[in-house]
Amino acid sequence: MSTIVEALEELRIHRGRVLLSLIGVAVAVCALTTVVGAGAIAEQAGREMQERGGGRPATVQMTPMSPNGSIDPETAEVAWRTALERHGIEYASRIGYGGLTVQFADGAVPVSMQVVDPDYGVMHRVRLSEGAWFVERDADRLAPALIVNEAFWKRLGSPALDTHPTVQLLGRGAATGVVTGVTPAQGEWDTEPTAFILSEGYLPLQPATPDPMMGAYAPSYEMWIPDGSADELTESMKQAFQSELGEGATVEGWRSDYGAMEGDPFLPLKLMVIGVAVVILLLGALGLLTIALVTVRGRIREIGIRRSFGATAGRVFFSVLMETVVGTFVAGVVGVGAAIAIVRSPLMGMALGGAEVQDMPGFPIEAALIGIGAAVAVGALAGLLPALGAVRVKVIDAIRF
Repeated sequence: MSTIVEALEELRIHRGRVLLSLIGVAVAVCALTTVVGAGAIAEQAGREMQERGGGRPATVQMTPMSPNGSIDPETAEVAWRTALERHGIEYASRIGYGGLTVQFADGAVPVSMQVVDPDYGVMHRVRLSEGAWFVERDADRLAPALIVNEAFWKRLGSPALDTHPTVQLLGRGAATGVVTGVTPAQGEWDTEPTAFILSEGYLPLQPATPDPMMGAYAPSYEMWIPDGSADELTESMKQAFQSELGEGATVEGWRSDYGAMEGDPFLPLKLMVIGVAVVILLLGALGLLTIALVTVRGRIREIGIRRSFGATAGRVFFSVLMETVVGTFVAGVVGVGAAIAIVRSPLMGMALGGAEVQDMPGFPIEAALIGIGAAVAVGALAGLLPALGAVRVKVIDAIRF
């Protein structure tokens, strides 16, 4: 403790010499910690982007088949729900594609429909710019609920959703659809109107003659299950689903999420972050070492006098070493504080896609620990050579200098 107090006093006395080096360390630690913290946000943004397509880990898709190539959707639905209840699976959805004709103000237009269940929104992190995703009671609506894209919404005139805008849906029959949500544009190519619709709303309207581009409506079945038991649960669900469908039916099942990929799909990002962090750390250590050596060179007279008053080599060694370590620790705390402010700022979030991240991670504690630990390590390494040099100072040096 006395060594730390002495180090703080020496830092106060020689603050003019060490201030610049400690500012450099603080900047290096801030950059290092910012890179690690920003990497966590970028990784989460990447995960969520993949989950919007393939689902959360572990998402399993199943496709039932029969010898004649088709299975009645209602029969498959009953078998699917029975198998889900038997296994206690909470999140599941049918996924199919179809088309309905929508009557806009400027004419009737064929619109692609993605047919889903309410759980699909949670499983695939569907983002909405307006309104809300489907809920269970939407399945009982007489007027089918629609989640439309921006192109569809703008073609309606971008009405406020609290006015419950409606459109005419034409298929096997006719119905009035209610727009309850809007998904943001996915890019410049997203210019054609599309919509999500619940299975209960689509099946009564599906055209008697299938769209030649899409074929007959044949949904696949998707479930979100615990990642750790995905293989065993998938096999059990396949057998249960198949048995419920009856003799001759088969079921294919596979994972569609990024967790099915071998290895870590985010390993390149992690290695890049680590590489940048190491370079920043080395630059900070080099600058500190240079200034520390110059500082000790200028303190030879002082150190020689201390030796003449009985200071041991070990005392001098730890005194010089702790000056650097304590100084870099303080600089590390300052750098980590600055990094937290930078990473949590709105501008950084927007730059890393944070505006689209649903589960924005908190500032990772490991980033703060790495930053402070790196600062102390840099202080110890940068102070080692000056401390060894200080030990070699003799009393006679105090006279010469």
